[in-house]
Amino acid sequence: MTKRNSGPTSIIPTYELYGEDDAASAQFRLHCETIPSRSSLHHWEIGLHRHEYFFQILLITRGSGDAVYGDQIVRFEPVSVLTVPPSVGHGFRFSPDIDGFVFTILANRLPVRPGEPGAIGAFLSQPRITRLPEQTAESDLIRSNLERVAAEWNTRLSGRSVLMETGLATALVLTARIAAQEADEVEIGGDNDRRIEALLALLHREVRQHRPASFYADALGISTTHLNRVVKAKTGLSTQDLIARRLLEEAQRELLFTPDSVQEVAFRLGFADPAYFSRFFTRQTGVTPRNWKRQEQRRLGSRGEVAPSGNAASHAISAR
Repeated sequence: MTKRNSGPTSIIPTYELYGEDDAASAQFRLHCETIPSRSSLHHWEIGLHRHEYFFQILLITRGSGDAVYGDQIVRFEPVSVLTVPPSVGHGFRFSPDIDGFVFTILANRLPVRPGEPGAIGAFLSQPRITRLPEQTAESDLIRSNLERVAAEWNTRLSGRSVLMETGLATALVLTARIAAQEADEVEIGGDNDRRIEALLALLHREVRQHRPASFYADALGISTTHLNRVVKAKTGLSTQDLIARRLLEEAQRELLFTPDSVQEVAFRLGFADPAYFSRFFTRQTGVTPRNWKRQEQRRLGSRGEVAPSGNAASHAISAR
């Protein structure tokens, strides 16, 4: 059931970690915790807030509640997956018997980003509540992947970041399929949709290697000219511009969420010459890497936007 959440205009706070305004505390790429661990401290009510760079996934295994997405209130029950893209105002009201996990990941660590072409990008671009069907292989796989991510988070074993990111990506794709089936949407895309999805997955893996457009065309089994036409039709960009945009996103994430110098970031991104990295970054953004980092840190330090709010926003909390 969906209800309107009417109320006066107020400030929606922006968090990386709830209650921790120190930028140093937010230098993480992926975080996991149980839902009760923070919500119990706030009387099971999570007020309207948003995350600038982070995508959130909630696995509800027990209990129930309401999700507040902007001015809408939507009921959820177990077993459900709740997804929240960056910059979307959201809050929750949980029953005291709630159980499950909250996963928070930098959006640009996902193989497909919210809003990118294709069914998965469209699914990730909007806040969703997806009820998992009982006793199906897909539902079991979603839950087992998310629970494995939580277990990896707690063990701190080597290679856990790879397993966690892979587990979240698998769970999201399967959840998107279930949501499409529930909405009676057509799941089968055309050849170009599949090529775009494959290209985005390749970019996620290879962008730091500075591969030319021909590398991606060869991997997809088409000519560079054909690839450029497909990318242009789906994104409005040339293949080379799309590659540059992905590399810029990687650079911005490294600059903002690590304490490393511009030179260290340049080397980690595969640039042999930090000066060339600075020229690339400046050409893409209009400012130098150092100035961009300083400006963005100042902007996040004074965060908060005006948007509608109601009683559900009386307390603010998020998973880390």
